[in-house]
Amino acid sequence: MNQGVAAGAAAQVEEWDKEFTSPTLGSVSFDAMFTEIQRYVQSSPEDPYKLIVGADSQAKEQEVTFVTAIVLHRVGKGARYFYQRHSHRPMASLRQRIFYEASLSLTLAGRLAERLAESGYASFNIEIHLDVGPRGDTRELIREIVGMVTGSGFDAKIKPDSFGASTVADKYTK
Repeated sequence: MNQGVAAGAAAQVEEWDKEFTSPTLGSVSFDAMFTEIQRYVQSSPEDPYKLIVGADSQAKEQEVTFVTAIVLHRVGKGARYFYQRHSHRPMASLRQRIFYEASLSLTLAGRLAERLAESGYASFNIEIHLDVGPRGDTRELIREIVGMVTGSGFDAKIKPDSFGASTVADKYTK
């Protein structure tokens, strides 16, 4: 992976301490978001859950807008989600942008996994939803991106099953 991409994603960790946005709660810190995730699970602990992290981006002439989303899906019964936006200088290629999206998701998923383990939720499985699919310009990147995610210990989903990236995060890139 490009070292500049990894460094940029690691620097994003500092941004996560600032705020996430919840359509329900408004602006919240990482800690408040995690507390809400716990509260949501504790309100119906017998239900199955999926914890999803996904990222998407929108390139413009002067900048690229990145959105990273966390979705807590109570399977068959709704979800709660949080997202964070940030801008970045233009990137040289779609490949670089897709790798940066995946790096953002991996960094955030790692932080969530650590907090889950500290809080007694180590069995929670985190899925990373990737904005790549068998159609379009990203099809040639699937193998590398999925390998990067699964090699990091997370499940990877691609389009059309990657709604965390292609629907939730995408909604806030505009």
